[in-house]
Amino acid sequence: MAENYFGLTDTGKVRTNNEDTFITQKVMGNRMVLAAVIDGVGGYNGGEVAADIAKTVIIDRLSGLQGEIIPGMIDAFKLASKQISDRKLEDKELESMACVATMALVDLENNQFFYAHVGDTRLYLLRDTSLVKISKDHSFVGFLEDSGRLTEDAAMNHPKRNEINKALGFTSQIDTDESFIETGQSPFLPGDMLLLCSDGLTDLVDKNGILDIITQNISLQDKAAQLIATANANGGRDNVTVVLVQNDKTQQRPQATMPASSPIKRNDETDDGITPVRPKQQHTEPELKHKAPMGQNKNSGLTLILGFLCLVFLASTIWLFLTNQKEATPLGQAVPVVQKMRNADEVKLQDAIDAFKGDTLVLSDTSFKQPIIITDTLHIDQDTLYVRVKGNITLQRDTAYKGPALSIATDSKVVILDNLKFKDFSTGIELGNTGLFLKNTQFINCKLPVQRKYDLPADKPVTADFPATKVNPQTAKAQTPVKPNGTR
Repeated sequence: MAENYFGLTDTGKVRTNNEDTFITQKVMGNRMVLAAVIDGVGGYNGGEVAADIAKTVIIDRLSGLQGEIIPGMIDAFKLASKQISDRKLEDKELESMACVATMALVDLENNQFFYAHVGDTRLYLLRDTSLVKISKDHSFVGFLEDSGRLTEDAAMNHPKRNEINKALGFTSQIDTDESFIETGQSPFLPGDMLLLCSDGLTDLVDKNGILDIITQNISLQDKAAQLIATANANGGRDNVTVVLVQNDKTQQRPQATMPASSPIKRNDETDDGITPVRPKQQHTEPELKHKAPMGQNKNSGLTLILGFLCLVFLASTIWLFLTNQKEATPLGQAVPVVQKMRNADEVKLQDAIDAFKGDTLVLSDTSFKQPIIITDTLHIDQDTLYVRVKGNITLQRDTAYKGPALSIATDSKVVILDNLKFKDFSTGIELGNTGLFLKNTQFINCKLPVQRKYDLPADKPVTADFPATKVNPQTAKAQTPVKPNGTR
């Protein structure tokens, strides 16, 4: 039987060093296959050091694993993260190093696999001719792609595609946040295949391209080589690593059960076993008359009563439903079903707000069509944010939308809006106990430009000071000197 797992890594066409590494070996007394792809972060030799530390720790921890599998995999990641962090403290030249990793423990005997994942390396499952992405990318662009807000092609070409928010050695949050490490298990059926890979592959070869290669009738070695060659042919901008694991047991196909043949030949059957097709003849069944057994008449009566009661209940339910519908919908008119779909500029603006990590977000009218039609509330959740508009950007309410244009989180401290326009909203800005500053901001045909809400205890006396807001009509600049706790 051919080897059912294989790994391969390549430096690529641009990098001079390889920060990727991988694991393909049997562990736990040869009962399971350990497969992993590790991608180092940190530049120079830092990424290589972090990846090598993680590889050593994972192999040591899982080789003789006893007990539950997923807790052991989590422990291996935590130990690797700690050792990387300790090494960074010892060597200042390595202080920016970290790594991302995806690993799987494959139980071929029992047809299942377990996995653990941190970062933007990936785990795919091939079943028949369907390639399913199992892991989630721990990055902003990966989140947009996994949630359907970015296409695969747009994600592959996004300028921030390589910015990650989780890594081993990146933060101590791995020890306190149970969701930091993504884990799971799944059946691994005969004929299934796992693909683990670094982003050097998925940034340059799309899902269909990967599928075309790994479904070929060639060896795992040839499949891995073709995947890497394709990534390099498309630019080879990064190190490329792939690991393949296949359940090479024979697939069990359900067999159709044939009816047992009778040795007795039917009257209309010929000697060669073929039954001729004859025209159907109409016939009537003889009328059967019999006397019902004792007690059957009583049961029939009870059935009639129950059936009548069911009909009465059904009729009353329909009458109540139609009565309640009269006020909302004219009789005979279908109730429209509205599916909310955000437009591209609206999604782009919300993404820009969500992704921004600094203090001043600059928006230019060269990047947005005018006006930006708002179909759902835009949200600002940052602690402090200054939104400055270059040119002319107008937020305009969609005719079917009734909510506010912008909602600012209650735990935000200061938000500044500069040179932004709101048009046709019932409420322009909705906020809690937040410091809001408006500069050259316009509210065109807005019934309530700004609505401030306070959360006050319902069962206790309250002493509070709500200061007046000064507005300069020339610049439409509002200043409200309110501290986050609601006092001066």
